[in-house]
Amino acid sequence: MAIQAGRAAFAGLPCEVEIRNEARVHVWYEEHFGVPCPAYTSTEAAIATFPAVASCIGVRLGPDDAWQIYAPYGVSDLLSLIVRPNLTLAPRHVYVAKVQRWRTQWPGLTILPWPEAGLLTDG
Repeated sequence: MAIQAGRAAFAGLPCEVEIRNEARVHVWYEEHFGVPCPAYTSTEAAIATFPAVASCIGVRLGPDDAWQIYAPYGVSDLLSLIVRPNLTLAPRHVYVAKVQRWRTQWPGLTILPWPEAGLLTDG
């Protein structure tokens, strides 16, 4: 219901806005990505584990109708079009898959490699 309401609310934007139920990620994450994920205690805890630092951002409308932004690692990478791995939870293959997709969508990105490997295409 919230996802459908969000689609309607953001329909006029020139970009995709993803709304996800992060409270249930721990139920399917290990089967899907191969590593366990503890149940999140908050939306902020979930956002802090997204695979790329630049994607660790959440926006919500506060009780005073003002937008609240949560970016645990700041917004410098996002504004500079830098994609840096967040080593908190996601395994290397998740990061690699995302950056390969993002590279085709936004060719101007600066993509930093996973620390243990020099190439994004292996693994």
